[in-house]
Amino acid sequence: MLDDALKTQLKAYLERVTQPFQLVAALDDSDTAREMRELLQDIVALSDKITLVEDTDGDVRRPSFAVARPDGSVHLRFAGIPLGHEFTSLVLALLQVGGHPSKEAADLLEQVRNLDGDYRFETYFSQSCQNCPDVVQAFNLMAVLNPRIQHVAIDGAAFQDEVEQRQVMAVPTVFLNGESFGQGRMGLAEIVAKLDTGAAAREAGKIDAKPAFDVLVVGGGPAGAAAAIYAARKGIATGIAAERFGGQVLDTLAIENFISVTHTEGPKLASALEQHVREYDVDIMNLQRAEQLIPGDDLIEVKLASGATLKSKTVILSTGARWRQMNVPGENEYRNKGVAYCPHCDGPLFKGKRVAVIGGGNSGVEAAIDLAGIVRHVTLIEFDGKLRADEVLQRKLRSLPNVTVIVSAQTTEVTGDGQKVDGLIYKDRQSGDTHRIELEGIFVQIGLLPNTEWLKGTVKLSPRGEIEVDARGETSVPGVFAAGDCTTVPYKQIVIAMGEGSKAALSAFDHLIRTSVPETREAQAA
Repeated sequence: MLDDALKTQLKAYLERVTQPFQLVAALDDSDTAREMRELLQDIVALSDKITLVEDTDGDVRRPSFAVARPDGSVHLRFAGIPLGHEFTSLVLALLQVGGHPSKEAADLLEQVRNLDGDYRFETYFSQSCQNCPDVVQAFNLMAVLNPRIQHVAIDGAAFQDEVEQRQVMAVPTVFLNGESFGQGRMGLAEIVAKLDTGAAAREAGKIDAKPAFDVLVVGGGPAGAAAAIYAARKGIATGIAAERFGGQVLDTLAIENFISVTHTEGPKLASALEQHVREYDVDIMNLQRAEQLIPGDDLIEVKLASGATLKSKTVILSTGARWRQMNVPGENEYRNKGVAYCPHCDGPLFKGKRVAVIGGGNSGVEAAIDLAGIVRHVTLIEFDGKLRADEVLQRKLRSLPNVTVIVSAQTTEVTGDGQKVDGLIYKDRQSGDTHRIELEGIFVQIGLLPNTEWLKGTVKLSPRGEIEVDARGETSVPGVFAAGDCTTVPYKQIVIAMGEGSKAALSAFDHLIRTSVPETREAQAA
């Protein structure tokens, strides 16, 4: 099942195991079960601390396997084969159940151990989803730390009937004790904050008590990370408040244009960004959403959704952007019920079905190409009179037999049966005629929207909602700078955002120097 190179690598990891544990296999006569047995046998052969036993419980999903300690203190299971993006989740589970410590913050781990209650989590993932591993790994770790927490990670493609029954149409999707808990990327801190209802208030109190920063960065994407590093290197008090560290990069699959790095993936780059920032004396405040900017003569205030307030001599805004919505009837109602924004994550859930892609730029055409290899048929709908994607992508798209392209089309409504999407309605912009397409999924790929609504009336914004900046990253408010996808700087690219973040930090430092120069004796005498 595993090739020799992977076996060698895994064997080296398993040398860190300090206590024995079991792989408890619940198999059937399917091809997936046969492959699972081969995988488990490969793993057991690599360590004398791991044993393989058969699961005789008739109530568990099959094929699946548990990673368990002999004393029964860990309840962690994989339903389906955790390969693709989830292979790392399997390796971490083996190490952590085997006694290797987690690198998460000690206070967060203790918070998990102290959770009071019985929690049975089920996470549906797809092997092509780059957002799923963080969620799976977080819940697995919780199951290792707290014996009252159970977790099953379920490959949606391997349990299609279950996915249909529970109407799982986006991954990762998490159920808690049989009820919906959440969808999308969630880190350990975010999950714990959701379960420990007093955590947010305690954290807000800590933030309120912090002294003023020299530079406060709002946003934790590439621009924010670069700004924080450049500011900290100047030896000044630097803080960074982020709704989720990594920003939109976390939702990016392949990155092949980051100079000097031929290929990486979004979550991997986001992790590297955070690790680099932590090399410096930067106060990182994650899971903190900014709601108001209050300029002042001496200090600028940033009010957070938690109720806390941060103060700083200068502020760098790097709040990034998010996927733009169609803003048509039915879109919000059927979000994650057929309306999706990540074809890499959710595409496998629509295997053999009919879907539409909205948008004819590079992202839309790439999505249609990827989906065509999974679904029965793809209809690409573009508002403009022609596709705007690179010609090489258009040629690939035209070569696919199960793709239909409709241009000069305006989507006007998403339709459904109350539970899930069953079609969409569009208007032919040339004839004015209205048409309906029957389908099961809609993937929206129509560009980005800057995360700047909270700044209206405070800093000058463009008609598109972007923060207007000059060549130095300065905004209309003295002491406030901005960088990245939330600004008017053209070309929303990672490498450009990093450069702009660095420039904004240098400009903020220059501003601090110029505004903190003491008055001369002549000026004081006057």
